Amino acid sequence: MSKKSVLLVEDEDNIALALEHLLGREGYRLRRVASGNAALEALAEDRPDLVVLDVMLPERSGYEICQIIRNDAALRDIKVLMMTAGGGEVERRKGLALGADAFLTKPFATRDLTRQIGQMLDGDEDG
Repeated sequence: MSKKSVLLVEDEDNIALALEHLLGREGYRLRRVASGNAALEALAEDRPDLVVLDVMLPERSGYEICQIIRNDAALRDIKVLMMTAGGGEVERRKGLALGADAFLTKPFATRDLTRQIGQMLDGDEDG
């Protein structure tokens, strides 16, 4: 079985490093970028199984990236997990309305994140 790949779009280094460590330990292949435009470039280069997407990013917001993914026939079946520190119900609803598969509010327990990612990636073994 090939490793599932995750694109992490997070501009805060300390959060990104923690997530990189966590996801690497879980056995996922991880690529990290720190801006909205870099996320679009990464999606064009190597299609991941999951995008872990921060809402607040330089250049383009996570909402915009999520919308682009959902409107692109080649990308629309990629799983999207959005996360935000400013996380109220309004942000969560907006993210889900734009097509995110799940939404987490920072700070979150690492086990919540790994469980969520595991459900999103390993729940579709048929492809």
